[in-house]
Amino acid sequence: MKAEFSHLQRSFGEAKLFPENIDDLWHLSHLIGPGDLVYANTFRAPESSADKIRPEKLEKRLVRLGIRVERVEFYKSAIRLRIYGVIEHGVDTGSYHTLNLEPGYVISVLKEWRSTDLERIDRAVKASVHEAVHIIAIEEGEAELYRLRQYGPEAVVTISMGSGKGAGLDSRSTFFEKIYGYIKEINGPLIIAGPGFVKEDFMRFARSVDPELTERVVLAETRRVGSGAVQDVIGQGMIDRLLEDLQLGREVRLMENLLKRIACELPVAYGRAEVGKAIEYGACEELLVSDTLLRDPDIVEMLNRAEQTNAKIVVFSSSFEPGTKLDALGGIAAILRYNIS
Repeated sequence: MKAEFSHLQRSFGEAKLFPENIDDLWHLSHLIGPGDLVYANTFRAPESSADKIRPEKLEKRLVRLGIRVERVEFYKSAIRLRIYGVIEHGVDTGSYHTLNLEPGYVISVLKEWRSTDLERIDRAVKASVHEAVHIIAIEEGEAELYRLRQYGPEAVVTISMGSGKGAGLDSRSTFFEKIYGYIKEINGPLIIAGPGFVKEDFMRFARSVDPELTERVVLAETRRVGSGAVQDVIGQGMIDRLLEDLQLGREVRLMENLLKRIACELPVAYGRAEVGKAIEYGACEELLVSDTLLRDPDIVEMLNRAEQTNAKIVVFSSSFEPGTKLDALGGIAAILRYNIS
């Protein structure tokens, strides 16, 4: 994403945002909410005359509108973000309009920006200079390729070749060739993960057919296979070493720390009531919140109070496993400086 801010006064101001990919649209779905004012160039048909019995089909024309947002919807499959609201500036003031945002669509957003918003924009801008990270989880006879989005892993393809237990060398070579056919088009970093020695064998095969590809490849030993191997890789911090701005590894480690503290009865709070109490006591050191709650006025107020006590706020993606675990705990939790009970 590209971003340009006008002068902010007490955190209120205008940001010009240029989404470049699906990750950026996902970020915008959490940055833009009800009550925000969004300016964009869009196509709209002029209102027809009411006295026509058979009004002719009106051709849409390019206009610039300012929409007061009422609802935002993110469609991953269509790679589109829809913003619904009432026109406040431009033609047909007072009418409803829908902005259909796609990568390459420039918008301006006027609102009060929270520190978590600014952190999200900074993360999206930094991520735009990198190619997407891919992880291929490989075991004997099967491999699964994943693309890491900023909202979580995205399954790309599963490559199977039977169990492979009694397969000969020719069958295994065919399996490796099939995998290579998918990964040779990848431009960014690639992590080959899994238990055992299959990944090393595939690495030797890949090096023999495409030495340049292997310069961007890292091997990762994992306990699990499939999506579990992806989770292990992220938890090991390997992605942070590849792309320091990628937050997924951070979310995995924070959730593991939170669950460990709960199990050991160390200072921690989860759920709205407990976290709210911890914030009032000034005991909150690190606040973990699901992105599903960022539209909730009560949660927003809690975040504002937490910031006033110098608590660090981390927003979790609900599309990724640590975020779903946080949702199961009420969507909000806190690492505490001391016990409050």
